Order: sequence, then C-alpha cells, then structure tokens
Amino acid sequence: MSSKIRLSSPRLALALAIAGLFASAAQADNVPQNLPFQQDWSNIGLITTSDDWSGVPGITGYRGDGLTGATGVDPQTIIADGSGTPVDVNANQTNPATFTTGGLTEFHLADPAVALTGSGTADAPFLLLSLNATGHSGITVRYDLRDLDGSTDNAVQPVALQYRVGSSGDFINVPDAFVADAAEGPSLTTKVTSVQATLPADADNQPLLQLRIITTNAVGNDEWVGVDNIMIDGGTAGGVNAPIIASCPALGVQAGQSGSVTVSASDADSVVNVLSVVGSLPAGVTLGSLTPAAADGDTASAQLNVSAAAAAGSYTITLRFANNEAQGTDCTVNLAVAAAAAITPISAIQGSGDASPLKGQTVTTEGVVTRLTNNGYYLQSDQPDADDATSEGVFVFTSTVPTVTAGQRIRISATVAEFNTGAAANVGTLANTVTQLSNATATNVLSSGHSIAPTVIATMPADGLERHEGMLVRIEGPITVGQNFFLGRYGQLTLSTEGRLEKPTNRHPAGSPEAAALTLDNARRSIILEDGVSTQNPNPIPFIGADNTVRAGDTLASLTGVIDYGLATNSTTGLSDYRIIPVETPVFVRSNPRKVQPEAVGGNVRVGSFNVLNYFTTFIDGNTVFGQSGQGCSLGGDVAAGNCRGANGLAEFQRQKAKIVNALVGLNADVVGLMEIQNNGNTAVNDLVAGLNAVVGAGTYVSVALPTGGTGTDAIRVAMIYKPAKVSPVGEALSDTNAVHSRPPLVQTFAAANGERFSVVVNHFKSKGSCPAEAGADADQGDGQGCWNALRIQQAQALRGYISALPASTGDSDVIVIGDLNAYGKEDPILDFTANGYVDQIDRFDAFGYSYVFDGEAGYLDHALASTSLSTQITGARHWRINADEPSVIDYNLEFKTQDLYASHPYRSSDHDPVLVGLNLLAKINGGASRDTLVGTEGDDVITGGAGSDTLTGRGGADAFVYGSVRDGIDTITDFLPGTDRLDLSALFASLGIQRTAALGGGYVRIIAVTGGVSVQIDADGTAGAGVARALVTLRGVMSSQIDPARDLGL
Repeated sequence: MSSKIRLSSPRLALALAIAGLFASAAQADNVPQNLPFQQDWSNIGLITTSDDWSGVPGITGYRGDGLTGATGVDPQTIIADGSGTPVDVNANQTNPATFTTGGLTEFHLADPAVALTGSGTADAPFLLLSLNATGHSGITVRYDLRDLDGSTDNAVQPVALQYRVGSSGDFINVPDAFVADAAEGPSLTTKVTSVQATLPADADNQPLLQLRIITTNAVGNDEWVGVDNIMIDGGTAGGVNAPIIASCPALGVQAGQSGSVTVSASDADSVVNVLSVVGSLPAGVTLGSLTPAAADGDTASAQLNVSAAAAAGSYTITLRFANNEAQGTDCTVNLAVAAAAAITPISAIQGSGDASPLKGQTVTTEGVVTRLTNNGYYLQSDQPDADDATSEGVFVFTSTVPTVTAGQRIRISATVAEFNTGAAANVGTLANTVTQLSNATATNVLSSGHSIAPTVIATMPADGLERHEGMLVRIEGPITVGQNFFLGRYGQLTLSTEGRLEKPTNRHPAGSPEAAALTLDNARRSIILEDGVSTQNPNPIPFIGADNTVRAGDTLASLTGVIDYGLATNSTTGLSDYRIIPVETPVFVRSNPRKVQPEAVGGNVRVGSFNVLNYFTTFIDGNTVFGQSGQGCSLGGDVAAGNCRGANGLAEFQRQKAKIVNALVGLNADVVGLMEIQNNGNTAVNDLVAGLNAVVGAGTYVSVALPTGGTGTDAIRVAMIYKPAKVSPVGEALSDTNAVHSRPPLVQTFAAANGERFSVVVNHFKSKGSCPAEAGADADQGDGQGCWNALRIQQAQALRGYISALPASTGDSDVIVIGDLNAYGKEDPILDFTANGYVDQIDRFDAFGYSYVFDGEAGYLDHALASTSLSTQITGARHWRINADEPSVIDYNLEFKTQDLYASHPYRSSDHDPVLVGLNLLAKINGGASRDTLVGTEGDDVITGGAGSDTLTGRGGADAFVYGSVRDGIDTITDFLPGTDRLDLSALFASLGIQRTAALGGGYVRIIAVTGGVSVQIDADGTAGAGVARALVTLRGVMSSQIDPARDLGL
C-alpha cells in the first residue's frame, strides 16, 4: 500500500515511521480473557497512543513484517508465529480514505473500528486475541469485516481466521471463516461481511487459546478492512486441572554487549510462584528474582540477563516454573551470543565526503555521549584520527527519548543511514544529508563520567561544517542574532559570526560582483541555533530573555554545542543550513536594545510610513468589529470571508489594534502613509483613527479622503492619516489608475503652517512572493530580487511618470514617495528612482538601513524617496526598529501560542518597521539661467542659484545652497557659516552617477584653499578619468580647516 509521511518536523517524521520496531510487551494486555468475550470498539478511549494496546484486554495488533515477501499472498498459507514482529496501531485516525500507513489503525468514525491493511512494510498484519477457554467447548467465533476505505483504491483484500493452543507454534486455519475479498471499490464503503465459525474440538477447555485475524499486502494499493463486533462464546465442558503455560523467548546478543529477555508463566486455576534453573547457567548469565502471580490466572515473570562478559556461542537454558498446587513445567531459552564485531571508528562512518561511505551497513562503534535530544543523542569518539576532513561525531536516532546519559562511554551496533531533513526535491538538504546511526541492535554502557573538549571554530569556514557534523564545537564570537521568526514555532534562531547578515541587494546592485560576494559570505557566516527538540511550539520558549524577547542584533560571546544540519524555514522545500544544538544555555547580550521612541529626525513636519500587516475590520471568521456576522472581504469583485487577511476574530483584532495604535502614538508623525489596510472604503482606516484619537485626544488625526481615482480591487489598499493642527490638505486626494498597480498609489498635497507645500505619495508595490507559474521576466531570475521584479520596475516607472505631472497641479515640486516598495535599497525599482532625480533618504541618513528581515538577512523594503527640491529640506530619516528585530511569537495572533507572551506594547505590532522623516520646510529662493544676486531671509532658506555665476547671501538662519548639475556655477557665497549652513550636492551627484560615499575618496569633489576663502570643485570623472576639476562655488571668508565634509557638504 502506498505510504504518506507527515513531516511535523524532520526527525519526528522518521520516528513515526519506525516506532513499531521498538514496541514491547509492555504495550499490550495479553492476559487471556474469559468467555464469553466481545469487543465492538465503541469505547474510543481504549487506544490513545500509537503502538500501545495496553488498554485493550486480550487483543494485540502486530504488523507482520517479513511473514511473507510477496504481494497478493493467501493469508491461509501464513501460519508462522509472527508475534516477534512489531506491535502496531496508529491511534486516533479519522479518515481511512487518506490515511495510508499500513498495519493496524484505530479509526474514530461514527461507528468506530480497528482496521487492517497491508503495505510494503506490513506484509501480513494481524489481530491476536488471547482467550481462556477453560470450561468451554464448541467455541463459536463471530465478527464483521467492514470495508472502510472510500478512496479510489480497489484491491483484493483477503482475511483469514486462525487459532492455536498456547502462545507458541504455528497457527491452524479455520477454513469456514476465510473471506477471499473483504473490500470493494473504488470509492465504496458499504460492504460488510459477517463471519461465523466454530473452532475444532482441540480448542475446547484450553487455558490459553489464541485467535488470529490476518490479511496480507495486496497487489496495488491496499484497502482498510475493519474488524468489528467481535463475539466469542462456547458451551460448558468438564473440569480439568489447567496446566502452567510458560513463555521463554529466544535471545540474541553480541559478545561484549549486554541484553535481557522476560520469561513468564501463568496458570488459569492456580498461582505460579516458583522459578528455578534446571542445571546451571552459562558464565555471564544471571536470572533475576521472580515476580510471582498475584492470583489464579495472573502472570509471574522474571528477567534473564546476559552481561557483556558472556562468551560467544549458542546456549540452551532450561527454566522450571511451579505453582502452589505442586504442578510444574519447563521451558527453554535459546541464547545466541555472536562473536564480537570489529569496532568501526566514527570518523570512518562519517568519511571525508558529504555522505557516509558505509551507508546501509551495520557497524559497531564506540564513543562518548555529548548531547541528548528528544529522539536520539550525539556520540563522539574520544580517540580521534588525524584527518581533519572526517568528523568524529555522529547522531544516533532512537525515535524515542534515549535511555543513555551525557558523559557515558558506550558501544553501539546500528545501521548507517543518511537522513534528508527536507523534502525529497530539496536541493540543499539532499546535498547535506545527515549521517546517523539507526535501528540499534545493541547498546552497552562501558563507563561514565567522561567529557569531550569542544573543537574551537574561530572563523567559520567557506566550505561549510560537514567536517564537524555531529561534533561538539565552540564557535567564537561575537555571534549576532539575525532572525527570530521561528523562535516560538520551532525553537530556533538564525545567527551569524562577524556581524549581522545584510541582504546583498540592500547594499549592492543585483548581479554585481559585490552582491555575489556578499551572498557567499552570508552563507559562510550563518548558522542556526536549534533547541534540539523536534516538537513544535515549545513551552517554555527557548533562548528568550526575561523581558520576553531576544532581538535580532543581540549577541553571544561564544556558543558551544553539537553540529547538525536542517531546515532554516517552515517549508520542507525552503532554505537549509548547518545548525548548532547547545550543550549549555546561551547567554545573550542585549546589544540592540529596544527604543521607546524613534530617533530624532528634526524638521518642522514629520512624515511617517507604516505597513500595518493587514488591518482588517472584517475578520476571517466572517464577523466584523461592528458586530455583524456572515460578512466577507472584497478581492477582484468577489466578496468572501476567505479573502480576509487580518485577525481571525474579535479577540485577535483587539490585540492587533492595541499594538498598532501604540506604535502610531510612539511614531508621532504629522502625516502617516499606511499599507495593508482593508480595502473597504475608509471604514478600516477610520476605525484605526478612532482608536488612535482615543489615546492622543479627539480630533488629533483624521484620514485623507478617498482618492478620485479609486483604491483598486485588491483586498488591501494604501491610506493616509494626518494631524489637521499641523498640516492642511491642498486639493483632492488622487490615485494613479494605471493598470500596472493592483494597489493604486495615493497622493495628497499638504500645506504646512508656514504655507510651504509638499506632496506625499503612498505606495505598496507587488510583493516578491506568489511567483508566476510560467517562465519570463517576472519569474525569479536568481539575482536576489525575487519574483515580479520586472513588474515592480514598471510600477516605479509608471509612478514617476504620474508624479512628474504633479507640480503643474500642486504648484510645488516637493514630493516624497513613501511605502513598502517590496524592493531592497539597491534593487532595480529603487535605482530607477535614484537615477531619475529622487534621493534615497534612508541611504542618506543610515549607514545600515533595514526595516525587514527575511531568511536571516536584513534590508529595507520601506522607503522614503524625495524629489531633489524636497531632499534639501529633509533633516533626517530613520526606521523605528520595533518589529523586524522582534520575535513573531510576541505578536497579536492566538494560534501556535503554547506560551503566550503577548503585550500591548508596539513591539512586533507588524513585520515591517515604520519610517519617520523630518521635513524642514523652508522658504525657497530660486535664481534663473543668468547671473543672479540672491539674498535670503533672516530665517532658514533653501537657495538655488541655477545656471550662471551667481552671488548668494544667506543672511541669518541655517541655509541650504542647492546644486543640481555642473551647469550650476561658478558661484560665490558671501556668508557661508560652517556648522550651520550647508551645500546640498545630492542632485548634482545623481546627475553624474556619483555615489555620495565615494565623492571625496574618488576625487569627484575637491576642497581647495584659495585667496579669500575656499573653493569647492567638481571633477565629473574623478581622479581616475582624464577630465579636469572645475570650480563650483567659492565660500568667501572661510578657511579649509573649518570645513567638515560630512557636516557641511553631506559627504
């Protein structure tokens, strides 16, 4: 039968797949049940845990591995014991049509049942019933076989009934009970076959009668057949003195390793209370004390133990049980002690390549346990070889909590395997499978109290950590947290050495050698801190600080743990990386503390931008904040609750709203552009404004009216709010109706208190996700810009064209473009703006600008791009880092919160950081194309002389002198005051394609002392070119020693 694997986590999936190999008698109640006997599975509490039948008296399921090797075998031909195969049951399943793991399964249906089906592993699964037929004859067996499988499978599924007397030996078929095909199909679940048969006379009056209901692995995909309404009864027989029934299983161990086996006996009408050895025990073999039966019919048991000192050979050990009625019986344990296997060093198991050269082989090795997990442990050799390319550590997969402890030196015999931690098609995990030992046949503790010195990694190697896989290491710091998104879900943090990881295209153009080099360097420096537990939603959340956060940017001095490899995201096809599982609690230093308010940006008007991560007043459950039910959200004209993207319901919404309101209060901007607001007119944005004003005062904020061009057909839109006491709208709100925008940009012109005008354009460009199915320009080009880059370029170009017409209608060229442009700082859409006269204010004011973290790398998607005329009036621009650095587990959502650390503070109110820009809206004094003499006011001025040799005087205040091209000059400034006044060369640099940071070093700008002052000169091609420098402006009465290039020229 086909088998599906559920990957709640990589190691857990494998644990589930082989859990049956470790079942024991403790998982079943094999006490013979008195007649009459019945079971209809109506009590679904009998089985609560997979592979555990202890709650079902007298019935145990076995998977039947290896009872046959073929498909389509008649189960009547299989009479061998089978009780040595794995005890098996898949508990608490609900859908036979989709659950495809072969063997025994309990289905919680309207009429519950336990069902059988074969598979490539479960060759002949069966139910074993243990009955006490003492005093009964003519035993009748009845049950129903139910076709439960409503899938398209249509296999021939035969079912046979067999019996035997006692607990050993072959089974005997009951031909009258054979059903050649108990299933029908495809897609049918109506067939019920009633079975009734009387057992032969040799089954009468037996203290232990075992029945077996068995099927086999069918040809094709097997079907689930339920065994239900079991009833077994018989007439009264003459009384006899019941015998003692003993069980003495065979035992096999390897010399040098220990083992044990449980021997037991019961008597239906007496108490088994004596156990002795017939003859003597071999050296190294001991018999433990007998636990006598508590009453008639109960079981007495003891352990037969074999130590590591037992010599190789085959031994027959005879044991004698006796009862309180002077009866006795002998049973034999066949002990086989195999010759000691040669020790294979862990380094030889690992080999020098990515995969083990011994894959699939059974090996015996020794080492010291260094770290336990919930389903295995790490073993490292204390006698390493001299080859640095071979790891000395290996993971031992146990599927359950291991019984060894750290510091023990052990010898283990197990099979070498390579474990793929991701999907079958995941290129990264396929190339970096984890070598492990599994299916251990023997594990012996040799000694305790050992320790392994960690291998020191001072610098992360360029070729990865394969040579350290499974080993205990110490990575020297400082080590920086880069991503904490999966902390609450999977207990992991993405870390990096040598500083924080930056998105390559945040700093360098896509496809550039510099971007490629940073990509490789990021991969070298990154590693995942993993809690070593394969379960999801850990409680308590690991690594988190006393203030319920561990922020990206926080640091560790060093980190000691074992090296593993696994997924870095929640996708089995996503990124993967080397991981370190700590052996001591990491102590983080709060190197990136929370800021209770944004950094000061100056100015007389503050403009903000904030992606509020789906602020919807209509919820996913169909209710609204206004108490309506059965509602939906609009997407492309379709209205449905499935289109809603925000809070699941009112409880989540109240948590979301509180955090966003507090974030906006802290931002304290005069104008705020909002992204990801529900597109339901101004309903959602006005609800947010009402919540905001409830905190800061009635009427403090109002929303910008809906634009004349509409808000598009997406489920979300952009919006704008402002303080009417600080600015006033001028004209109507506009939107760009170009079809390239699914979320039309929103434009509003404002006038400040001094009458100076400026226009704010709020945007939300196409995201990088949900890639197109077909190849083309919008597919991921592999250059770091993600999908839909071509469309984002078109959106940028269309927006520039639309904005270019604004000055004609607004009467002012001051424009600021804000919003989530879904492009990092040096990606094509942003370069399109900066190459056409717009100045990137984040790049201008922040050496490492970021507002978002993805795959552990930080960069800014949230922008502030100013026109040349407005850029000269901007005094600062910063992100308020309240979200991107915070773990998502503290957000407003209620799901996956085993430990709920929610608080209404602004931290993790969204996944993007808000932007804040300071505008110092000054009086503008502009010259013409000829020689001008311009004189400023006693206040702050922006003076643009334009072409021609101009004489400029700023007078009082802090004045900005603007130069847009090499045609501006040769000017003279009569009263330039260093430290107060400044030259704004940003537009000039943009016209020449000069990077601000390279202007001085590259020789593009020169500051020369001349008679009577200082000459600022421009060389269009720098010192590397053939051109010569020309004077741009002379600062009269100023000495060159007074000039600070960064402060006075923005360099």
